[in-house]
Order: sequence, then structure tokens, then C-alpha cells
Amino acid sequence: MAIVKVSRMGVSLLLTGLLIAPVCAQQVAPPVVDADGVRLEATVVVQGEQPGPGMWIVRNGSHDLYLLGTLSPLPDRMQWRATQVQAVLAQAQEVIRLRGVRLDMKLGFSNILLLPRLLGARKNPDGRTLQELVSPASYARWQALKARYIGSDRGVERWRPLFAAQELYVKAMKRSGLDLEDRVWPVVAAAIEQHHPTVTVVEVTLKIADPKSVLKEWSKTTLDDLACFDNTMASIETDIDAMRARANAWATGDIAALQALPPAYRWEACRSAVTEAGIGKRLGYGDARQQLDARWLAAAQAALGKNDVTFAAVPLGQLLGSNGYLAQLRAKGYTVLAPDADDEE
Repeated sequence: MAIVKVSRMGVSLLLTGLLIAPVCAQQVAPPVVDADGVRLEATVVVQGEQPGPGMWIVRNGSHDLYLLGTLSPLPDRMQWRATQVQAVLAQAQEVIRLRGVRLDMKLGFSNILLLPRLLGARKNPDGRTLQELVSPASYARWQALKARYIGSDRGVERWRPLFAAQELYVKAMKRSGLDLEDRVWPVVAAAIEQHHPTVTVVEVTLKIADPKSVLKEWSKTTLDDLACFDNTMASIETDIDAMRARANAWATGDIAALQALPPAYRWEACRSAVTEAGIGKRLGYGDARQQLDARWLAAAQAALGKNDVTFAAVPLGQLLGSNGYLAQLRAKGYTVLAPDADDEE
């Protein structure tokens, strides 16, 4: 889903990207189901130092845009050997940073008393519980998954299904040897500090002039987030093996496997729960993703017109596919080279 941030003193309303050391063997076995009907994972997650994937190159004459496809989650015990990316960043005149959708909700001293309400924004209106909101079948699945990944925490039972689903997802990733932290940006930030390229930030900022009224409206807004809740549980129940396989493929640089595996869970239902709500539309969430894509493509084309070398990191889900950034750039006449390929992709 889109990246959602608030200013430094705020809290997000929505919870919200060579030489190889020996790796653990990757095993793909038929799924095993436990007594609760929950799938038990079989794929072993790689460990140790790994090269990560190669980069796509978009070419316009002598101007090259290097694109690193990012992925989340990644193996928890992996150390990324970023030699290729660091070499490109040492030559880059520009780095395009895709930051996403950002909430600009500054909290000065006059608004500091809103912080407790921000922290409580995850709760359901009127104090309702998950058991009161979701179907009996969904709640039974939730109880089994919660017992396995979260434990006895009772506070989460009063959260909106959207936030409960995300909490479950985060805990399930941790228990499965996967990590949701951004491994790429710290490497890029260090290179920017060392080599000083121009940094072009691509984001859409939604300004909230009156946080108090927005929080009041949010506290009374019912979200259509049951599909988000069910889809997230289904992904955890059935997709952990594929998540591990994708994480392994990214870590070891296996682009063919990354493209062959089913796409990662993309949170469409969870994103729609917010963008299609009245408050989401009023804040401008509805067309934020389209604006973001248009701004990134414009920045990429501008860079391809002036820089010898440009670098950008983009989530694989936005990079690949029939309407991904690579396909759109190819349609505009640019040459696209796949990682480690000499011919056009």
C-alpha cells in the first residue's frame, strides 16, 4: 500500500522498499497444515551475505537510468552486499527517491494534547470489538492466527480490522524469519552523503490544516475494511512459502524466479478501505497514487534527458507488469535492459 507519513511530531493514521557467501538450501515442499488448519511453512530463508538483485537499465542514447527493484519482506538474517548499487551511486548525477503519499499534519504546542487521540486512532468507533464487526467464520480464522502469531494481547481486539490485519501481518513476518525493514534506503542515503548527487524526491503531500477536526471525523468514520481483514489473513495462511521464496530470490539475485513467482500481496483492499471512505476522498487519497506515478515518470524522463547516470529504487510491484514503470518507459521509446542482459528486455 502507499507509504503514509506525518511530520516529525505526528503519528501515522495508517500504520502506515558480486561475491556470495554460502547460503542455506532452499526447499520447496508441499504445504503442511496444523491442527487449526493453519499452513506450516516449508521454505528455508537464506542467511548471511547476499548480493541482492541486479538492476534494470533504461537507456536514452548515452543517458542511463539504473533501477533497483525493491521487495518487502526480506530474509531477517540477510546482510546485503550492495557493491553494484554503490558503484552506480558513485557515478550518479541524480537519485530519484520515491517517498509515496505523505500526511502533512504538523503538531505545534497548541495541538500537543491531540497526541493521545492520534495514538487511539486505530480503535473502532463506539468501542466495538472485532468479534462484533467481522463474520463468525472470519473471527474463527482470526483467533487461530492471533494465537499463533500475536498471543494473548486483548487490546488488538478493539482495533479496526484494517489495523488488526496489519498487526497480524507484521507479527507473522517476524515469526517466519522475514523482515519488513527497508534495507535499501540506508545504503542509498550513505552514498548520497559521500558523493552528493542531486536528490529528486517524488511524493504527494496531503496537507491537514485542522488536525483536530480530521481526528474527530476519523473517530466516527466506519471503514469498509472487512475485505482487507480477510485478504490479509488469507495471504498469511497461504502465501508464507511464496513470501520466503520471493525474499530468497531477491537476496540471491534470481530475477527469473522473482518474475515467475506470484506477485506479492499488494494491500489493494486495505488501501481502498481508506481511499474510498468519505474522509479519504476529502483528503485527496483517491487520486494520490495516479499523481505519484505521473510525477515519478516525469522525473525519470527528465533525468534521462540530462544525466549520464541516474539511480532510483522502486518496489517491484510498481516496476514490473504490463502497466509498470518499465513497460510505460518502453512504450515511450526508451530502451530497457534487464539485469545482466546485453539485449533489450
